[in-house]
Amino acid sequence: MGYSNASGDLSSEMEVDAFRRLFPLRFYERHLAELIRPDGRALGKARDTTIALGAVASADGSALAKIGLTTMLAAIKMEVMTPLKESPDEGCIVIEFHMPPICSPLVRPGRPAEAAPVVSKQLSDTILRHVKHFSVRSFSGMIDLKDLSLVSGKAAWMAYLDIYCLDADGSLFDVALLSAVAAFSHLQIPVVSMNDEGKLIVVSEENGEKDVVNKEKRKLRLNRIPFSLTCILHKKYILADPTAEEESIFETVVTVVLDTSDQLVSLYKPGGPALAFTSSVQDCIALTKQRLKELQTILDESISGMEVD
Repeated sequence: MGYSNASGDLSSEMEVDAFRRLFPLRFYERHLAELIRPDGRALGKARDTTIALGAVASADGSALAKIGLTTMLAAIKMEVMTPLKESPDEGCIVIEFHMPPICSPLVRPGRPAEAAPVVSKQLSDTILRHVKHFSVRSFSGMIDLKDLSLVSGKAAWMAYLDIYCLDADGSLFDVALLSAVAAFSHLQIPVVSMNDEGKLIVVSEENGEKDVVNKEKRKLRLNRIPFSLTCILHKKYILADPTAEEESIFETVVTVVLDTSDQLVSLYKPGGPALAFTSSVQDCIALTKQRLKELQTILDESISGMEVD
């Protein structure tokens, strides 16, 4: 009897799996009718989220962020540069987003992933956001480039932010942004001093050189920290934090970015049918506000944990 039951259960599981592969949309719609997803989550619930600061010892700031299976490693390296003549009191941030073949079977060796430049552009637009008031360009993003200045017109910091996708299981931008924010929260700006030739050099921990320009390692001031939530819209349903499978099945994907002052930074919708209802967008923004509080708490706890250690 036991063997018969086990074989029946196995047969049933194989039928469900086959139905899921052959008719993915119908499979999901059966779950949506019950207001639950195949992984057991409620429609508006995000996956488990973790942040580990200081994941790369050789970097000036780093973090490993995970949402569900999607995993991103962000690392920042600081170098002294000569500022541009147009902006003598500003440093620079270069953002690169990498998707190696190990992150997904859809990424082939020797071919750049289509999503990589898109996510990289989104990150730059979000982190280095500026607005114009009466033809005057003013800062409104997370990092003010003036905070990266060392000596006006002569030296400033160039921050290289590299984000590596280690596992791509949906909501790539959300996890990439979270890892970037966490890495900048962990960043320790190196100490620099003037040498005999008048050049700025990075001072090592053991070296107690004089003529220190920035006195001590310091934290970068972060303003209006942005967090995001990607949602899928399908008929009357909204699915928060979709997996790669969900993104491949449903057409309408919307990513909402809010900052910690609850201001809307951006609303990104790549392709798919036009949004028919304004209420759907408002619902996505409401879900993002809830998610922002969760992510802020997770980040604060990670920072507190580092300080205790």
